[in-house]
Amino acid sequence: MLLLPKFDYEEPKSMREALAMLSELKENAKVIAGGTDLLVNMKKGTVKPTRLVSLKKIGGLREIAREDAGLSIGSHATISEIADSALVASLFPVLARSASCLGSPLIRNRATIGGNIVTARPAADLPPALMVLGAEVQLKGKGKGRTVSLDSFFTGPGSSVMKAGEVLTKISIPPVPSFTGGDYIKLGHRAALEIAIVAVASRLTLDRPDGVIVDARIVLSSVAPTAVHAPLAEKALTGQRPSEELFARAASIAATECSPITDMRGGANYRCDMVGILTRRTLLKAFHDALGMKEGGA
Repeated sequence: MLLLPKFDYEEPKSMREALAMLSELKENAKVIAGGTDLLVNMKKGTVKPTRLVSLKKIGGLREIAREDAGLSIGSHATISEIADSALVASLFPVLARSASCLGSPLIRNRATIGGNIVTARPAADLPPALMVLGAEVQLKGKGKGRTVSLDSFFTGPGSSVMKAGEVLTKISIPPVPSFTGGDYIKLGHRAALEIAIVAVASRLTLDRPDGVIVDARIVLSSVAPTAVHAPLAEKALTGQRPSEELFARAASIAATECSPITDMRGGANYRCDMVGILTRRTLLKAFHDALGMKEGGA
């Protein structure tokens, strides 16, 4: 049985206090939210902080609210709160779908959106949906802050552009155009408590219900060191009139735009084949969702 190593625990009462603490401790401190990834990694010895800093006493970090016709989500909002939010479901159903795929109800009640992002796992559920939605994250450090597109946030398995002493405080999702739809599908051996073998998020925007695709986004997960776009497939869709044949062609292209590994959960060739299948299915669902829309939402 693996035991947690010894550590000190802090509960700063303000963001200023928290950032000062993290700046001083640097690599020796980690922010803890739900702890569903961090505590497991500490038991394994893959991360060894001497102090955990909880932000639960700092207000505003669990808020889900409208922001400039889009959505603002505090980094400590739980996965359950996102999956069950009527606001999220009405504006960005693809995000609600991805949240509902994560773990079990117990895990979803503990895990946070910020934690799912900053751990930078190649198979994390929320980043693909957030990336097709054009999400940005707000990072704060002592005396400074910056906003980073999620497309450029991840640098490799378990790594990102975050610097020591920085905290992810908020995720911002811009409004989407009319006639936009999206979908997320995760393939695993089981229906719950499963790490994705392959996952795909897609989003389509039409110029009008019977028109052409003016914007296409496809993000592949668990088939590369980070969640990645399929740019050639996206380009093949843009400017074209939707059809099952077009979606099948784009799906075949997407299957060539990943670099999966072979491990105990699946072989590389199998994963590539599944990318094609899931991409076609998500594009079809995104298209039907776009036809049913009148104003925004994906």
